[in-house]
Amino acid sequence: MQSTYQDLLARRSCRKFTADPVPKDLIEKVIEAGIYAPSGMGAQDVIIVAVTNRELRDRLSTANAAVMGRPAGTDPFYGAPVVLVVLARKDWPTHVYDGSAAIGNMLNAAYALGLGSCWIHRAKEEFDQPEWKQLLADLGVEGDYEGIGHCILGYPAADPAPAAPRKDDRVFWAE
Repeated sequence: MQSTYQDLLARRSCRKFTADPVPKDLIEKVIEAGIYAPSGMGAQDVIIVAVTNRELRDRLSTANAAVMGRPAGTDPFYGAPVVLVVLARKDWPTHVYDGSAAIGNMLNAAYALGLGSCWIHRAKEEFDQPEWKQLLADLGVEGDYEGIGHCILGYPAADPAPAAPRKDDRVFWAE
């Protein structure tokens, strides 16, 4: 297995997935990495909704495409069979950062486990809608949560493209 450092440099977003299901134990490991992400003052305000039900996943995809203004049939989840929705308590001052850290951890864990992944936006707009607020209530989620993003998972259908060269002039030393 590669070192963590090498994984961080090699991981790329996956935008084409096979239809193969992801074993639940691998999904659980990715989620575990997400809930171990740092959070402001250790509040652990992030929750994750693991969507593996195909019908629900497709409805969520349709809602995401509508937020984008894309036509029916567009799949912003690129065919990924698993969608991990990251939400965080709106009343916590670092909720967006905490959710972002959780997604980052999950993206890197997925790569280390041989899965493809990609961060997909628009969870905030989706989970402001009554249908998705109701889903949270049906799952037993109490409180006011904001959608931070989605971590889509699956097996890559193609090898990732190599990393683009890094732009210059992005690091400033104050020695």
